[in-house]
Amino acid sequence: NHGNGFYASAAEEDAPPPTELQEKEQKKPEKRKSVTEATAKPKKKKKIEQKECITPQKKAAEDEPSTKPKRRRKKKTITDVLSSSEPKPGCPSDLQNLLTQHFSDKLSVIEQEDLKLQDSSFLSSNDLTHTISSFLKQVCPKWSKIQKQHTEKRALVLLVVCSSALRAIELIKQMTVFKGEAKAVKLFAKHIKIEEQIKLLQKGVTHIGVGTPGRMSALVEKEGLSLQALKYVVLDWNWRDQKLRRMVDVPEVKLDLMKLLLGGILQRCKEDKVKIGLY
Repeated sequence: NHGNGFYASAAEEDAPPPTELQEKEQKKPEKRKSVTEATAKPKKKKKIEQKECITPQKKAAEDEPSTKPKRRRKKKTITDVLSSSEPKPGCPSDLQNLLTQHFSDKLSVIEQEDLKLQDSSFLSSNDLTHTISSFLKQVCPKWSKIQKQHTEKRALVLLVVCSSALRAIELIKQMTVFKGEAKAVKLFAKHIKIEEQIKLLQKGVTHIGVGTPGRMSALVEKEGLSLQALKYVVLDWNWRDQKLRRMVDVPEVKLDLMKLLLGGILQRCKEDKVKIGLY
């Protein structure tokens, strides 16, 4: 028994050192864990906090572009207004107002007075019931006699002014009933060189020109087209394109029209040699 007691006491004496090491070893990873946990947790919090800060900015950035197109849509109300309102036929005062408005800051008061036309300078306007043929028959009742008397080259008796090449082709097709034996020429820039048109006008007698104001005024400037025999100018005033715009609603067409009218037509109207009709 004594021997057993010795071994037991010796075992007990030897036992504490390993338990201290074990405790130290156990404590060390716990400390590490607590350190890593303590350091890891705030990092996660930081990340979450950063995400929370970033996400509202993203939302705000996403919200901004979504509001802009809505504002743009609101601005595009011209076609909406035109489509909802009944179309009103154009009248001489509409053209007169357009001339006054356009040249108000470009010409002197005296020059602006010269732009004013008498009522006698205008043909009866289209009441939106006419085709181009029926309208021309109404405003040019003596057409067959006029076309026979016309013998000048480079000069036209009737100009039909419209907004595009496609519309010009459409109008030429629609006026076959009216024009009879008269020759019509396309006066627009699309697929046709100005030199070709000048040669065509010089070659033979042509009665009607249908096209855009830009090409017509360019031909007048180059002396390819003479206004000396001109009697009628018909503006395709009431027709609207796919965007419901009239000829005078398209800025570049309106500018060209003003240039064409100022380039000799208004002067001939004042001399009572040309009459303007709004179709």
